[in-house]
Amino acid sequence: MNINTTAKTVCAALIGAATVAGMTSCAGNQTESTMKQKVEEYAPFELTSPLAAQLSDNERQIVELFFQIGQIADDLFWQQTFGDKSLMDQIADPYARQFAYINYGPWDRLDDNKPFIDGYGAKPDVCTYYPEDITLEEFNAYDDPNKSSWYTVLRRDENGKLKTVWYHEEYAEQVNRMCELMQQAADLAEDPGLKNYLLKRIESFRTDDYLPSDLAWMDMKDSRIDFVIGPIESYDDKFQETKTSYEAFILLKDTERSKDLAKFVAMLPALQKELPCKPEYKTFVPGTSSDLNVYDVVYYAGDCNAGSKTIAINLPNDERVHAMKGTRRLQLRNSMQAKFDKILLPIGELVLAPEDHEHLKFDAFFWNVTFHEVAHGLGIKETINGKGSVDAAMGTEKTSWEEAKADILGLFMVCNLIEKGEITGISIEDAVTTYIAGIFRSVRFGAASSHGKANMMCFNFMEQQGAFSRNADGLYVIDFEKSKAAINAWADLILTTQGNGDVTFATEFREKNGGITPALQADLDRINAAGIPKDIFFIQGPDVLFGTK
Repeated sequence: MNINTTAKTVCAALIGAATVAGMTSCAGNQTESTMKQKVEEYAPFELTSPLAAQLSDNERQIVELFFQIGQIADDLFWQQTFGDKSLMDQIADPYARQFAYINYGPWDRLDDNKPFIDGYGAKPDVCTYYPEDITLEEFNAYDDPNKSSWYTVLRRDENGKLKTVWYHEEYAEQVNRMCELMQQAADLAEDPGLKNYLLKRIESFRTDDYLPSDLAWMDMKDSRIDFVIGPIESYDDKFQETKTSYEAFILLKDTERSKDLAKFVAMLPALQKELPCKPEYKTFVPGTSSDLNVYDVVYYAGDCNAGSKTIAINLPNDERVHAMKGTRRLQLRNSMQAKFDKILLPIGELVLAPEDHEHLKFDAFFWNVTFHEVAHGLGIKETINGKGSVDAAMGTEKTSWEEAKADILGLFMVCNLIEKGEITGISIEDAVTTYIAGIFRSVRFGAASSHGKANMMCFNFMEQQGAFSRNADGLYVIDFEKSKAAINAWADLILTTQGNGDVTFATEFREKNGGITPALQADLDRINAAGIPKDIFFIQGPDVLFGTK
């Protein structure tokens, strides 16, 4: 990547949704640094879409307001995950500074959060959601029903005791500004579903009660523009995995491709019954108000823009919404295509035996990702032995095992639907091959994140079951018959573990099987040496989308 050309655009892309303030040094001649290679692990990709040309003037004004709101959400995520973003502007090495903006701090999110800036130690598990010096014993002894809310931070009072502060109080200035801009967008909105969602979301931002606006979002069926905004995922809180991070997506609906997916929503209860586990572990009945739609994403901000980039959305996370209406599953096709073309396909061609290359297909990748998101809404939600919800019983293991469940159940359903003739144009061999190549893509994220742990457990289990093996040439050969058995066995183990709320087994299994083996590390080193990017970064913004850059 030549940073000397089109400097402002490149710098803006490298820092994602952040501004280019303080980054104008990119325009001058740069000295080489050891961080240059780290920056180039992210392939550039412009977030544009032909769907933008179909927007009315009114819709375009709304989207431009969404960009402004998203920028505030991006700044809030910086505050949550790191603190004072301006400290990154003081980094002398321009490549290190750019890499810090990609990672939203001085820790490499695709390398187990290792620090890459002198003076910084390990990434704090508490981020800024809790006092830096809090202990688990102190947290457990703190008697406040809101201490584990998704929307509170813990602080110390004047006596050094813990106190609970709601997000709308902690981040009052930013929240108020976002609400003002959302009100402007709501005033412009002509689609009743979008207008209702925005108005309800404003109230949620002001109260930290997100159920009404989540339900309104579920009912938003016809709008051509969509806006996912708020404190949503809890991946960044490694202390309790409860505190949610601010993020934003701006989305344009592909109505034609979405129509092709509509039939699968009605099939969810039947798919649930066919899961490969004992009946008592699949009694949950998924809602059928769920959406399964295709979008082009035109903006990422905050949590979803940090490190590896999300290519599909399955929300809301609130299980009350799941029971009442299901979830909405949004497939981000343009980002998927970028990851397949720039990363997955080159990896598959490098590590798989030549006879399997013909099975590497984007459509298989699309369906695997799509049904990964569907799988989050299936499975088991309540333990079968009185331990309460699966999330509560699984504790700090909940997200890694949930991601592993979604991975393997997604593949199970794709294969099932191919056999039934519901998914056409690809074979089971295509789905399995592309899935296994996708694991190599994903494990490069490292084993520190919940997704990374899930990827490694899947990889190691599948290999142990003989789904694939490494030949004398160092290439992986897939055994499709053993793959089918391994898919069923892994799905059964996950659902049983979740249903039993067996956090002890989950922890022990993950500790044993959730790491990168020396043999796999050698293969990952080979992938890295080939110069294949680890992920993508976005050249994005209203100027990029509307062609005025």
